[in-house]
Amino acid sequence: MAKGKAKSGRDGGQGVQLELLSPASGARATAGKASSGKAGASKAGASKAGAGKAGAGKAGAGKAGAGKAGAGKAGAGKAGAGKAGAGKTGAARAKGGAKAPAPRSRAKAPPSDEIEVAAEAETPASEAPAKPRRKATAEQMAQRQREISVSEFFAKNRHLLGFDSPTKALLTTVKEAVDNSLDACEESGILPDLTIEIRAVPGASDRFVVSVEDNGPGIVKAQVPKIFGKLLYGSKFHRLKQSRGQQGIGISAAAMYGQITTGKPVQVWTKTGKGRPAHRLEVQLDTRKNVPVVLSDTEVDLEKDHGTTVELELQADYGRGQRYLLRYVEQTVLANPHLALTFLRPGADPLVFPRASTEPPKEALEIKPHPHGVEVGTLMLMATESKYRDVRSFLQNSFSRVSGGVADEILGNAGLKRTLRTQQLADDRELAEKLRQGILDTRIMAPSTNCLSPIGDELIRQGLISFLSVVEEEAEELPQLELLEKGARRGRKKAPVKTSEEKQAELEKAAADAVPPEPGEEIIKGKKFFIVSSTRPPKVYRGNPFQVEVGLAYGGDWPQDKTIELYRFANRVPLLFQRGACGVTDAVMKTDWKKYELQQPRGALPVGPMALLVHIASVWVPFTSESKEAIAHYPELLAEIRLALQDCGRKLAAFIRKRKAAAYELKRRSIFELYIDELARSLHEITGADREKVKGDLVVLAREITGGEETDEILDRVASNPKKRRPTDEELEAEEER
Repeated sequence: MAKGKAKSGRDGGQGVQLELLSPASGARATAGKASSGKAGASKAGASKAGAGKAGAGKAGAGKAGAGKAGAGKAGAGKAGAGKAGAGKTGAARAKGGAKAPAPRSRAKAPPSDEIEVAAEAETPASEAPAKPRRKATAEQMAQRQREISVSEFFAKNRHLLGFDSPTKALLTTVKEAVDNSLDACEESGILPDLTIEIRAVPGASDRFVVSVEDNGPGIVKAQVPKIFGKLLYGSKFHRLKQSRGQQGIGISAAAMYGQITTGKPVQVWTKTGKGRPAHRLEVQLDTRKNVPVVLSDTEVDLEKDHGTTVELELQADYGRGQRYLLRYVEQTVLANPHLALTFLRPGADPLVFPRASTEPPKEALEIKPHPHGVEVGTLMLMATESKYRDVRSFLQNSFSRVSGGVADEILGNAGLKRTLRTQQLADDRELAEKLRQGILDTRIMAPSTNCLSPIGDELIRQGLISFLSVVEEEAEELPQLELLEKGARRGRKKAPVKTSEEKQAELEKAAADAVPPEPGEEIIKGKKFFIVSSTRPPKVYRGNPFQVEVGLAYGGDWPQDKTIELYRFANRVPLLFQRGACGVTDAVMKTDWKKYELQQPRGALPVGPMALLVHIASVWVPFTSESKEAIAHYPELLAEIRLALQDCGRKLAAFIRKRKAAAYELKRRSIFELYIDELARSLHEITGADREKVKGDLVVLAREITGGEETDEILDRVASNPKKRRPTDEELEAEEER
């Protein structure tokens, strides 16, 4: 039986609630509400409410299957507002079921928040959907298009230049300023003397002032705005010559970052010579046009004869970035032994790095491009700009290592005439393709390497000694404080008794320290380091000369179970980030260091007390990005790095094996001496031989078969050092009793 209850709507419309009673179970199904002429469908329990068909303004009530509570389908129809009167509904029917016997149970109606109401669209289904309105025309889009300046691009993408975080921005700013100063000093033949200062801005915890002062040749006043206020402006991009800077972006990008984060301009003090006026300029960068804006220009008095000081304020995180700054400063001194540097830090004592060598680096000369590194498009462009009329003269005067005979051979291999005009080559791509193939088919001497300025074996050694001296001096301070604190906490706590193995290990270490220095060993702060280096002959990749140098320091008190320290350099500049993405790291990991007496986990850097320096010098270093943090994986570069590493590794292995052999002989001598007295006593009791004579003969025999004079010298050195001498039997017994 079906009942209908009519309720008045809030807006004057009729609301209808239909209750369907299943004859078998008496379950109640709520069909829904019809408001303002519409009937919706809902679910009750497990039943499904579907949309029914409505004819002439009638709404069908739905179907309820016999004997199954809530299993029937309830169809809600449409109520036609204009056809059958306002809100007129048809009576609900129950099909296929007899009346249920009494007593009849009714299911409880579901809560209102579980009732789903699906309203049907008023638009008839037969109507086609409206077409989307066009929002912009080609003409309107064309009006919005405009040129983007390079400064505007990098202002939005400053992470590409190394300014992706306040921590990294501080280091990048210092690095770019130092690179410019070192390049200027070396080009003018001046031994560089630099001062780096970091100052906190009062009242702003995230603001710092970076100042870099040098004794270089200074900057002409007219060039200052362009150098510090315009991206992609410099003198090094078009030259094939080794230098730290390459693209003309670095220092102007640092000035742009400071301007964006603080709104303040970069300040520059410069003087070009004794008796000449010094100038102070404030420069900003117009990022919309990539042009400099000079805010002030005044003459000032400077005590020094020549030099430049750059100062800018920027948003930075010195707390997290100071360790990177310290690493950068230390490694810069390591790769530039001719540099004297002072580092002034906030809240800490100044760090002073004296000059390790008064010999300036070899001057790098500019060379012409090598023909094997020139591509078709570049060849056509060079032909367009050439002042030579025929291709033969063009080849001789525009490229290195191309004589008249080599030019004739190139043209012959390309199938071109000697009288071919340069303008024809510039206009015809097919001719350029033929000439390029002729160049590749011709054997041409490798480019000159006087464009490179490597560090050199001797300067690498001096740099490592100076670097280790500073590092060991800093490392001594913290451990001493920690030991004092631990001693104060322990009081007079009894020291743990050492095992025989630990005593033997101490003896071997003392003996190893007492071994006379080997060639390549240096004593730094009382600790022995084995230092060796290797410089490969110059090679070429893509027509660009390059040279690989490797330095290695082993020993000291560095832990035996820690990964080695890897220092990467490109044109004497430290690379501190993206170590895993760098080709240098890949070459070190792919070298089998187990052959050279070091442990090495699979696919990782070796383990041991070692610092490794890898330097690549080139006229064009193939960095992976504009931030210059990692070197690309060129096969020619990786092969040369591995060869240099293997050369140093062989020298290291010879040193370690000799040291192990000395320790082994010392251990054998100790074992013999331990049992000589007992053996002499036993032989005396058995044979009646003189005990002292037998003991003396055994001592001579033990001495001969355990290293002879070399082991004696080691034992004498240990005995002469009260801190490292071998303890006597009485001292060992007294220690065991304690």
